[in-house]
Amino acid sequence: MRDPYEVLGVSKSADEAQVKSAFRKLAKKLHPDANKHDPKAASRFAELNAAYEILGDEKKRKAFDNGEIDAEGKPRFRGFEGFGAQPGAGPGQGAHFETFNWGPDGFQRGGGGRGAGAGGFEDVLRDMFGGLGGAARGRGRSARFEPNDFASEAPPARDLEATLTISLEDAAKGETKRLHLPTGKDVDVKIPEGITSGQTIRLKGQGYPSPWGGGVPGDALITITIAEHPIFKVDSKDLRLDLPITLYEAVLGGKVRVPTLDGAVELAIPANTSSGRTFRLKGKGLRSKSGRGDLLATVRIALPGTSDGELKELMKKWRDAKPYNPREDLE
Repeated sequence: MRDPYEVLGVSKSADEAQVKSAFRKLAKKLHPDANKHDPKAASRFAELNAAYEILGDEKKRKAFDNGEIDAEGKPRFRGFEGFGAQPGAGPGQGAHFETFNWGPDGFQRGGGGRGAGAGGFEDVLRDMFGGLGGAARGRGRSARFEPNDFASEAPPARDLEATLTISLEDAAKGETKRLHLPTGKDVDVKIPEGITSGQTIRLKGQGYPSPWGGGVPGDALITITIAEHPIFKVDSKDLRLDLPITLYEAVLGGKVRVPTLDGAVELAIPANTSSGRTFRLKGKGLRSKSGRGDLLATVRIALPGTSDGELKELMKKWRDAKPYNPREDLE
């Protein structure tokens, strides 16, 4: 994945407001619904969300800037000193590695030098599995184990953890998303309808393999993150939306189109509607076990983007002829 600063088009000195503003602009431009005929739109939108997930979070951004995580949010490899070695040990110092073979006589030492720990690899095995299947018969002789002994005593495979960022539309309607796991495997993740940010999906048997081989692998625990939407705000199972209307729609009333996750619908605005009034559209929110939420559309009166002389003159006449104080309750 590209550098998140490059994806969002901001400098490393950009503040939180600049990062958020850049994300909002690009989210509207790159959203798959606005690029339905572009097969790469979904991947670009996912890349944008992943970049904002890092730069929009103060801790993750600091970790990325310090080189602790990469552009995908994964920890960077910091290196190690070697198995059982002392820091700074040179060739021939610290841990020595040996080869071992499994045969009719159990594990056989295949190389010289020191094994793990003071007693060697055989002693480690004897400590872990002593008394099973004919334990070691004295120091210096090979420890013999039956294959079934390892199956019963082998440590369990580990679960792996991963995150998956999805769009609000995917969370609302349910979708199958492709995810690349830390094991290098690609899996399909079925997103249940109505999932919320922070919930975890368990994929049985998709975790790390058994360290002894042949065992049952662990599970993959996928934590879901819902990307910030350029229009809607999630409020439990409800959705909130700022709905711009014109000055004349506020004064005279009229029907306006309101976007929803199911497509645009018409909303009747009564005459003399003030900015800040909220309208509830039943059943246009998110699905949940207790039913579907609503869409709460809050009216915001938007004036023309350019100066209008006639509007100014009209407002002056109105001010002089019919003055009123909407803030009298605040005084």
